[in-house]
Amino acid sequence: MLCVGLDPDMGKLPTHLPKTKSAVFDFCAAIVDATAEMACSFKQIAYFAAMGAESELERLMRHMRDVAPHVPVILDAKRGDIGSTAEQYATEAFERYGADAVTLSPFMGHDSVTPYLKYKDKGVFLLCRTSNPGGDDLQNQRLMDEPGNPRLFEHVAQLAEGAWLNGGPQGQIGLVVGATYPAEIRRVRSLAPTAPLLIPGVGAQGGDAVATIQAGATAEGLVVVNSSRAIMYASSGDDYAKAAQRVARDTRDTLNAARTTL
Repeated sequence: MLCVGLDPDMGKLPTHLPKTKSAVFDFCAAIVDATAEMACSFKQIAYFAAMGAESELERLMRHMRDVAPHVPVILDAKRGDIGSTAEQYATEAFERYGADAVTLSPFMGHDSVTPYLKYKDKGVFLLCRTSNPGGDDLQNQRLMDEPGNPRLFEHVAQLAEGAWLNGGPQGQIGLVVGATYPAEIRRVRSLAPTAPLLIPGVGAQGGDAVATIQAGATAEGLVVVNSSRAIMYASSGDDYAKAAQRVARDTRDTLNAARTTL
């Protein structure tokens, strides 16, 4: 259930590596090699784009296909647009980068998601109840014109499991729910019993791995728990890959142990 997030910050690279885009690739490739055995998926994009390292990202995607073809890759793009622009973003995610899934903002409505769903062998994760405190500004607000006045994140969960899936492959639409809100993970799971949940916030953000699994993992519902910085920056020395492997293994084992108590 462990998703290893690849968020390379050039300022945090191990001290012996040069601060170059090529070194960023080498660093991330070593993390992939060290953690592929423990990972159910990898996730990345923003840090590469910020440093103009898209070619390194494409190279890394090819590397992951070569060394870990069984591990799906999530492009954490959080896109949100309509019409031909959304179609181009879908092409970027699934054809240029070859990702298996992409994160999206759902707040422009169903037609901003539809272009991605045309790729029947790919998936999307809709932002639902994110781990940041500012998520309350919108996600926790109640809808005035809906029966029972659900909160916005609850409405998104219902759409993902129902109207927006619209007869497509079960599980094609998943939801992003932060590990910092285990009670709301449980609520989302009750509203979307089969939707895969991508759960960031375990590790550096302070989310509790055991509470996360107990809230979201069921026989029907897949849970993918992301940890990025705690794994990537487990060591700043030349043992960084072995340190990342150790933290990834410990995190995986903690998640699996929590699952056995269900």
